[in-house]
Amino acid sequence: MSSKVVCMPDPPTIGASAKLKRQQQHQKQNCLNNNSSHPLPNGINGSNNSSTATYTSTATNTMSEEIASLSSHAPGVASFYRNKTLLLTGVTGFMGKVLLEKLLRSCPGIRRVYALVRPKKGQTPQERMETILSSKLYSKLREAMPDLRSRIVPVVGDILEPRLGLSEQDEAMIVADTNIVFHSAATVKFDEELKLSVQMNVIGVRRMVQLARKMEHLQAFIHVSTAYANCDKESVKEMVYEPPLHPNKLIDAVEWMDADAIQALTSKLIGSRPNTYTYTKALAEYLLVEESKGLPVAIVRPSIVGASWSEPVPGWVDNLNGPTGLLVAIGKGLLFIMHGDSYCTADVIPVDTATNAMIAVAWYTAIDKPKDVLIYNVTSGQINRFTWGAMAEHLRENFIHYPCHNMARVPNPRFTLSMFWRDLMWFIHQMMPAYIFDLSLRVMGKKPMFVKIQDRLSKAVTTLEFFTSNEWTFHNDNIFLLLNRMSEEDKRTFCFDPRSIDWKKYMLNYCLGVKEFVLKEDISQLPAARIALQRLQRIGTLLKVLSGVVIWRLLVKRVPMFHSLWNLLLGWVQFLFTKLPSLARSS
Repeated sequence: MSSKVVCMPDPPTIGASAKLKRQQQHQKQNCLNNNSSHPLPNGINGSNNSSTATYTSTATNTMSEEIASLSSHAPGVASFYRNKTLLLTGVTGFMGKVLLEKLLRSCPGIRRVYALVRPKKGQTPQERMETILSSKLYSKLREAMPDLRSRIVPVVGDILEPRLGLSEQDEAMIVADTNIVFHSAATVKFDEELKLSVQMNVIGVRRMVQLARKMEHLQAFIHVSTAYANCDKESVKEMVYEPPLHPNKLIDAVEWMDADAIQALTSKLIGSRPNTYTYTKALAEYLLVEESKGLPVAIVRPSIVGASWSEPVPGWVDNLNGPTGLLVAIGKGLLFIMHGDSYCTADVIPVDTATNAMIAVAWYTAIDKPKDVLIYNVTSGQINRFTWGAMAEHLRENFIHYPCHNMARVPNPRFTLSMFWRDLMWFIHQMMPAYIFDLSLRVMGKKPMFVKIQDRLSKAVTTLEFFTSNEWTFHNDNIFLLLNRMSEEDKRTFCFDPRSIDWKKYMLNYCLGVKEFVLKEDISQLPAARIALQRLQRIGTLLKVLSGVVIWRLLVKRVPMFHSLWNLLLGWVQFLFTKLPSLARSS
């Protein structure tokens, strides 16, 4: 099935829509105008002199020299994208949706976007794109850009297929037309089988590079990796690290070994990394740098991508990946304890912050043509630190004030460093209530479900506990050098400075976004949810009192020391009661 390009005149210039202009001006206020009041971390003073940084990557000195030599007349970000044609992979994913919306809303001069989409669940790529464009995420853009759908050309393709599954006609169309490539398609499942992870995350990158080499007008190729690709190191610089096994050797093994054999070797291959996702992302970076020589390539490494900070809707999120799944479980009263360090950094980056960085990186890569492949750690931990303990406090407060519908119990999340205590509390606070709830469902003739939910939740939580229990230092030299390169207007329009994030406000919007966009809850039902929460709080208090009484009675009966203590207390109470009348008369 081929996609046909409808001939159309070039879109109007940046000032095409008065509505869009007003929206852009409003959007610019979402980033703080006083970023300069926040000190730069690690000795970075914000100047173009990279010698003031306490650390440098292999490309930092090169980049600082290039910035110094740039002409002050370089076009702004939106102006650069005018009349450009883009190719996006992963556009149906979380980041891809936000990236496409931001590109077209803030760079309305873009000529065309090719979206590589595979058919899924009986839907054609065109139908899948229509579902996305009809969502609330695109409501502002639909109003401001009436010709939105004509700018986007869905192309049938799949990174798992040879030649990306492109027809000859579609490949010729993309090769002749594309200026900028954003490659974010990947499997993001932490526990994905290694064979599939290699096919998508490593071989998929090779196929994208092979396509890019054919492009006649390519100006930038932006690959989306993860800051945790090198999570086996405590300090992660903006450089590509050599893996213990060359990607080609693993690719060769994947081609002839069956899935069971590869699965048996997985733990030995990934080593100290926690999962196949981070491992294959590291391999993909190394392969990309090795095979893309001569191409204008850059790598963007976001950390833990969460809901949007401000654009286009605060708190927007549409999946259960990463921290969002935890928020849902906590909000519903299903998750109470995790193994983790409350004082460790929760290196969350809002999805709109990450996509703004991607857009700016493509602009810089095309304008300046750096000699090296530059890597950008899009992280928040060393710039605007936020801890897991602070997150737990914000979640508890937010879900008490804005409770979810049909909660099982009162939200009360916490972290512990003790695996013994974690397992004990998991059994007491999560498994025991799950068995009780399932028993009540059986009595009512309904199908039990809570134990199965807890089993699935345990697997999901276990995959995340590596990140809640460890600390990393991510270096951000290139991020700050890129910020220094941008005009003040571009810094506001394409804000990716983590110093602009108010974490308390962000977590409130995140919780509200989970309720609205993930759980599909109606805000009008909030009073009923609050009444239900109060009922659960009263029941919880009653159960605690009853539990305390039962435990105390058992201790008094079974343990002589507690029996003696109880008699002593009763004796004192009796003594006080006998003395009270005489004390009252004397007063």
